[in-house]
Amino acid sequence: MRYRLTFVVGLALGYVLGTRAGRERYEQLKKSARQVAQNPAVRNTAESAAQQGRQFAGKAYHVVSDKVGDRVPDSVAQRVRSLRERSTNGTGEDDWGTSNT
Repeated sequence: MRYRLTFVVGLALGYVLGTRAGRERYEQLKKSARQVAQNPAVRNTAESAAQQGRQFAGKAYHVVSDKVGDRVPDSVAQRVRSLRERSTNGTGEDDWGTSNT
């Protein structure tokens, strides 16, 4: 599914950049893309995929940090501890200020 979506987005982008149809066709494509992006089904699917990705990343983070343990330099271990504390405190923000929800 991801590869199809990537292909379709690439195809649309190539068409928009390569076409000589002019501004009118570009505006039609832009309006269609906006309608798709605002579709509740698409938004729900994207949000559930993002949530599932966050869950998998969290599991992988804990597995890796448990297995690596003391075999990393102190600076890295300190960073991991601070990340772990932040995730248990529930601040819900990452380093870029975006929400994890």
